[in-house]
Amino acid sequence: MTAAADPVQLMKQEVGRAAANLIQSNSIVGLGTGSTTAYAIQFIGERLKSGEIKDIVGVPTSFQAEVLSKQYGIPLTTLDAIDHIDIAIDGADEVDPQKNLIKGGGAAHTREKVVDYLANQFIVVIDSGKLVNKLGSVFAVPVEVIPMAVTPVMNAIAKLGGKPELRMGVKKAGPVVTDQGNLVVDVKFDDIPDPVNLEKTLNNIPGVLENGIFVNCADKVLIGEVKDGKPVVREM
Repeated sequence: MTAAADPVQLMKQEVGRAAANLIQSNSIVGLGTGSTTAYAIQFIGERLKSGEIKDIVGVPTSFQAEVLSKQYGIPLTTLDAIDHIDIAIDGADEVDPQKNLIKGGGAAHTREKVVDYLANQFIVVIDSGKLVNKLGSVFAVPVEVIPMAVTPVMNAIAKLGGKPELRMGVKKAGPVVTDQGNLVVDVKFDDIPDPVNLEKTLNNIPGVLENGIFVNCADKVLIGEVKDGKPVVREM
């Protein structure tokens, strides 16, 4: 089966297309990170190029999003130059029934949180495998930490009942380094009964820049599924 005919890949494309179709002319758009969001960026660029929409500027959440946006002809701006974001599109690693998220599989959650929370409307694009009954069921909580504080932060997290592990590079020696030059500690919790308070508690540990729990911010979740070999998009 070729990549073009892969139903999972087609499903990701359709979720990205559904999100891109929500963009209106004269909008400032937060551009997220990840494989499904990459398709949204592609389709926004195609809509711009065709003249279907115009006067779009993007705010990228990562180097990946910046490179893709330039590739597809989306003009970019920075938070210094704008006073609002109309709509943001981003992925997630887990989504619970209350639309709370765990993000940070791509180590871009700090910039993503800044952009996604600023947006008047935040659209999450996922496949159905990312749906969970409770946050932390599958995915660890990524915590971005300044390098000098890694050991005390991991000790503090352990006292909270978490199991911290420094994220290591896959194709490089040593740890993963974020776009901000920091490190990522992935924390597995046996249970996250109160994600709102856990987000605050983690961020109050000295040396923590930001964590991957996103609460009370997602307005719409677009979920891709493969049914009878065909891609289907539904909304939550």
